Amino acid sequence: MILLGADHGGVGLKDAIKKYLEQNAIACKDFGTFDTESIDYVPIASKVAHGVVKGEGEYGILCCGTGIGMSIAANKVDGIRAAVCSDSYCVEMTRRHNNANVLCMGGRVIDEQKAVELVKVFLSTEFEGGRHQRRVDQIAAIERGEL
Repeated sequence: MILLGADHGGVGLKDAIKKYLEQNAIACKDFGTFDTESIDYVPIASKVAHGVVKGEGEYGILCCGTGIGMSIAANKVDGIRAAVCSDSYCVEMTRRHNNANVLCMGGRVIDEQKAVELVKVFLSTEFEGGRHQRRVDQIAAIERGEL
């Protein structure tokens, strides 16, 4: 299950991603927004991030104007590793090396076709583990106040 969320600046990307997921029989849950009326992104980022941590979805995808606000908000939730990406190399590396579980993108930065391309990379790239696991563990130690 993929958890989706967007504000007014990212709703177009979210809708294109949702369409791609549904066409490819990939289960998803949409936390909104559903139109371009101005809305705060923080509550949506929180719902998606908490859903990922609780196991309601394997990954989250959040879209706003730049992806930055969504990533900042999502990363406040322990266990979330949200990354803002606008190219396939960064998406691949954040999955391989950081085990990112939330992808954030900006509707004012990339177009819908590019967003779908990045989602394909995100969902098909595995975490490498090894030395990278040690670093992910260190990030979790920060969340626990140990580092």
